[in-house]
Amino acid sequence: MPPNEMLIRGGTVADGSGREPVRADVLIRAGRIAAVEAPGAVAAGDIPTVDASGLVIAPGFIDVHSHADNAALLPEDETSKILQGVTTEVTGNCGFSLAPTRADSVAAFASFTQRIFPPMEFAWSTWAEFTRIADAHGHVTNWAPLVGHGTLRIAVLGMADRTPDADELRLMGRELDLALEGGAFGMSSGLVYPPAVFSETDELVALARHLGADGLYTTHMRGEGASLLTSIDESARIGTEGGCRVHISHLKSNGRSNWGRMPAALDRIHQHAESGLSLTKDIYPYTAGATMLTALLPPPFLADGDEGVLARLASAEQRRRLAVMMESGLPGWDSHLHGAGWDGILVSTTASHRYEGHTVAELARAAGELPLDTFIRILREEELHVTMVLFSMDEQDVRTAFADADTMVGSDGLPPGNGGKPHPRLFGTFPRVLAEYVRRHRILPLGEAVRRMTSLPAKVFRIPERGSVTKGLIADLVAFDPQTIDHECDYRDPVRPPSGIAWVMQEGAMVVDGRTYTGPRRGRRLTPAA
Repeated sequence: MPPNEMLIRGGTVADGSGREPVRADVLIRAGRIAAVEAPGAVAAGDIPTVDASGLVIAPGFIDVHSHADNAALLPEDETSKILQGVTTEVTGNCGFSLAPTRADSVAAFASFTQRIFPPMEFAWSTWAEFTRIADAHGHVTNWAPLVGHGTLRIAVLGMADRTPDADELRLMGRELDLALEGGAFGMSSGLVYPPAVFSETDELVALARHLGADGLYTTHMRGEGASLLTSIDESARIGTEGGCRVHISHLKSNGRSNWGRMPAALDRIHQHAESGLSLTKDIYPYTAGATMLTALLPPPFLADGDEGVLARLASAEQRRRLAVMMESGLPGWDSHLHGAGWDGILVSTTASHRYEGHTVAELARAAGELPLDTFIRILREEELHVTMVLFSMDEQDVRTAFADADTMVGSDGLPPGNGGKPHPRLFGTFPRVLAEYVRRHRILPLGEAVRRMTSLPAKVFRIPERGSVTKGLIADLVAFDPQTIDHECDYRDPVRPPSGIAWVMQEGAMVVDGRTYTGPRRGRRLTPAA
């Protein structure tokens, strides 16, 4: 049992307000912050004391874009986030949540999820059943789940390329209502992934109306390259006509031909916000993204689930058709291949663990093949269970987005438990922000950077009783050395903890000591603040 009282002395407190950190002592009592006072103002007496000299004490970081929906179900503690100071994760992003499911479509859903999630048995159907099972396993970090539009669509329509009829749309809305009643923090979409890629804006508007004025629609937009500005406009339309708040996930200007467009994207966001729409955004501190390898395929190849995709890839005629599409593109489709090139696509994780840590171009040269043939062969051999890292962004665009007012931070790390060589953002997003954009390049002052990772996301995502070092709030805290906090960004050897984290506390109990997670699982599933 943790001590009922604890005094943290000698540290510098970045309280989450955005102000510059100040020296202060923090008294913890019964898992909450009992006092934040000038150094020496709290008499220690017999209270256990933690020496925080040379450290910054901050609220536990809030990762607003996580895909760790399965973390509680893993037999081993999933520590990639808690070791970097993250105490709360917003999951269910990009339209992917693990519930609800329906009996007639669960097989297609399970097959699709294995493109990015490790295999799992779906012992649940409803949102309530899933959250109850996850809660029973326990959570390493606090869990703030969104319900995915793609998941809702699969439950009702499967992986079909068509528009829902009125009854199907009502059923999707009913499942959304049940998730919201069960504590979901909002609805997410991933409009580049099947089956959401087949949805029309009116479908999303209709579902957004279920969220209410305080509800939140988060979106991996329709396009992040050539169609970036029109995608921002679509997102704004969904919020305006749906009557809800909107949050743009992992804002980027993707592809070399689109580098330098971040100022225009930010201007467009500000224009919509000035019209009265609550429109916010997050980014990650890297010039490479990551997703499933099937995201390279054009939309016509994505219909009908794994079986349909694999059948097309097995057809010589369809492969010739694919080659034309991949080369010439399609109207309205932002091609990842055009944005990164084969030498900018790194295979990160596969079902067999072959090919990991090599670009498609490297693998093609080694096999004496054309890169497109290598790409198709890997997808077929691994039955689509392949993820990739994409090198397609410009550092100046990242810095411009970070410098913009109220940009939040999300890791966008792919689901844990697959092994391989996942994007280093899974292990180091938050330390990297503090090292790269605060200490080295001075894009943000320290206090403001902490606000972007704590109180601001707590406000936008309605995270209860966290995000600030303030009397009365829950004592989820992280202590770090501002001079050494960092994470080495090695895409071919990414699995390593960050440096500079001294300790992490959840509800007044120490759970991380340096690079060691001491546990036990003290996180919990949260419900939105009123």
